Amino acid sequence: MSAIESVLSTLSSWVWGPPLLVLLVGTGIYFTTQLGFMQLRKLPFALKLMFRADSSAGDVSRFSALCTALAATIGTGNIVGVATAVKLGGPGALFWMWLAGLFGMATKYAECMLAVKYRRTDSRGEQVGGPMYYIADGIGKMWLAKVFAVFTLLVAFFGIGTFPQVNAIVDGANIALSVPREVTMVVLTLLVAAVVLGGIKRIAKVATALVPLMAIGYVLVCSALLLANLEAVPAAVSLIIESAFNPVAAGGGFAGATVMMAIQFGIARGVFSNEAGLGSAPMAAAAAKTKSPVEQGLVSMTGPFLDTLIICTLTGLALVITGAWQSDAAGAAMTSEAMSNGLSQLLGAKIITIALLFFAFTTILGWCYYGERAVLFLAGEKGRLPYRVIFVCLVAVGGLLQLNLIWLLADVVNGLMAVPNLIALLLLRKEIISDTRAYFAGLAVKPKHGTEAVEA
Repeated sequence: MSAIESVLSTLSSWVWGPPLLVLLVGTGIYFTTQLGFMQLRKLPFALKLMFRADSSAGDVSRFSALCTALAATIGTGNIVGVATAVKLGGPGALFWMWLAGLFGMATKYAECMLAVKYRRTDSRGEQVGGPMYYIADGIGKMWLAKVFAVFTLLVAFFGIGTFPQVNAIVDGANIALSVPREVTMVVLTLLVAAVVLGGIKRIAKVATALVPLMAIGYVLVCSALLLANLEAVPAAVSLIIESAFNPVAAGGGFAGATVMMAIQFGIARGVFSNEAGLGSAPMAAAAAKTKSPVEQGLVSMTGPFLDTLIICTLTGLALVITGAWQSDAAGAAMTSEAMSNGLSQLLGAKIITIALLFFAFTTILGWCYYGERAVLFLAGEKGRLPYRVIFVCLVAVGGLLQLNLIWLLADVVNGLMAVPNLIALLLLRKEIISDTRAYFAGLAVKPKHGTEAVEA
């Protein structure tokens, strides 16, 4: 097992090296500047659009499409991922997560806007879209579209979609609630199977019910911790900013971090959390009932804001304020320690466990849908049922892998998935910018393939 971890660690360092970090952040910076910092100027408008009804073609409401995307993004990355980033990269990693989230909003807008513009109607009457469609139709590179779909399938099977989430649920329930691992794995498998067999409408229905509830609940708990330790907040923010540009001295169980480690782990975990640039959220956005690609892009743009700039920030501040980042704990145990130190020794672990159960469960559902979109693009309707069976089986055994191996594997496949999508965004940059400017100039921008009936 150590040999496998060594290989994956080397691959992860290579995949998440300077080229991909520059490509990810650079793409976000490019669209931020070219669109005039739209993620800041148009955020209030985007939040209003989120709840505005639209009877146009689509399978689910704008809000449900956003909740489906958030179901996949608000997961263990917000609890375990933040703790891992701060553990390995120091408090400064949170600063780089902020930048990844801020610029990621522009990237998320661009990819979700294209998803609606190039979406299609499949043989079942469902709206399908995502990077594989705007890669194939927008830049005419079918081979690259298939590469993206293959990487998406790998992420759904072996990355964000299954193992990290299942492992977090099983460990959390065992440690905090004393539930046997085998019992949790069986119950989780049955719940996942019951939801995913219903397709996008059932997944969206569950996500719309759970995502707002779990997000608001977690925000309230973290806010209570910050209010209880309000005097320590300014010093924590100062340490985060200072550590982003200066090496952090070792202390407690913390081994010390370089600036490059803070940048690498901050951006990598930031992308793992909000998935901006990965090309996942566009597949959910394409199902939205909307006539305007720009409007759905704006709604989807709020994802990284809610996920990284709010929820991840609250987790990170809790870790720094309570000093849990310097302890010997790691992952969810570190965040549990922060809650115990900052709020209640008795409730700390249970709070994090309950949050993990909700966060991880909805992420599994969201990524099951993404993987299915990839399979349908590659194999057509005949691949749907086999995919669902395999996915449920992987959920059933997902709690058997070691945590370090899981995160390394997730990092590798996540990074590979981002590359084809980012290439497509940059090649279609003029289209994204011109359509956006036309919309805000009062011109109607209609979906390009919204009425075509083709095979998925």
